[in-house]
Amino acid sequence: MKKKKSFTIRDIAETAGVSPATVSLVLNGKGEISGETRARVLEAVSRLNYVPRASKTAPSSGETIRFLKIAKHGETVNRDHSVFVSDYIDGMSSEATRRNYTLEVVSFDGQPISAVAESLAGAPVRGVIALGTELSAADIHMIQGLGLPTVFIDTFYEVIEANFVDMNNEDAVFKVLSRFKQLGFSRIGFVASHTETTNFRLRRDAFFKNMQRLDLKVQERDVLSVESTYEGAHRDTRAMLHSGLDLAECYFCTNDIIAYGFIRALKGKGLRIPDDVSVIGFDNLPQSATMEPGLTTVDVSKRKIGNLAVTVLDDLINTAEPQPPVKILVGANLILRASETAHTQKTAKSREFG
Repeated sequence: MKKKKSFTIRDIAETAGVSPATVSLVLNGKGEISGETRARVLEAVSRLNYVPRASKTAPSSGETIRFLKIAKHGETVNRDHSVFVSDYIDGMSSEATRRNYTLEVVSFDGQPISAVAESLAGAPVRGVIALGTELSAADIHMIQGLGLPTVFIDTFYEVIEANFVDMNNEDAVFKVLSRFKQLGFSRIGFVASHTETTNFRLRRDAFFKNMQRLDLKVQERDVLSVESTYEGAHRDTRAMLHSGLDLAECYFCTNDIIAYGFIRALKGKGLRIPDDVSVIGFDNLPQSATMEPGLTTVDVSKRKIGNLAVTVLDDLINTAEPQPPVKILVGANLILRASETAHTQKTAKSREFG
């Protein structure tokens, strides 16, 4: 069997386009490093499956915890979300260092969950944090059944006996819809995705629940569904516009990537954002601040989620007695930019296309 190459800090530096000293500072959670540089370093760490070498003063291999970056189909865990995942790693790395753990980052792209499970069999790790974005309930049961202390992030199941740290989707969507109502909108649309992830489902459920909570009426024609990739969202939205879509006054998009594709299609039809249609996204990806117009979006502290995941895992590792599942939801903030504005009366003609 061919031996896997062992990467060094110098390899990480070359891949990320920074100095080895910068890599060292990022991995140790020290120094004044910009968010963009930190994200590049952590993405390189993830891509190369870098495992720090043990030193005389470092914890033993028995004090290693492993982060599993799992992309089953890559429709949501992909290059577009690299900064998002890097923020998780950043939060885990700083807390792992504080608690004297070595953090390994191992990526699985398009591999069956059985391969992920096999990689953990006999692995010299104390515990596991798994990126659950694209995992099904069955996948979670398989990983959980290995017997290692395990925490899942970026997913949430109320009735599965497992540990989760995720964003509070219901609270976040309530903030979005409350904002639209405050601006005077009553016909509020939702751009969902037919890509199946737990957080997408939770946001869809939260949309309907919170519309009712705010005494707002949902019109079936205003609930759209598109692919979760940028190109797919653009293509699907453009097709609906060509088919005569009667646009709502404003839309909440399941995530920022979908919002980018949705807005591009609207602009392609000559619509102005936010003068003709207001849009709010979810994730606060870097491009949301630099695009034109800037995208109002939901921001959740991914670093906080990563930090809490290590905290929960450490408790599991160091507790002798079996513990009940821990399920933590982290709140969100609405970042106001220029993609939504106060409601003004528009004619139906300005929103219909054929």
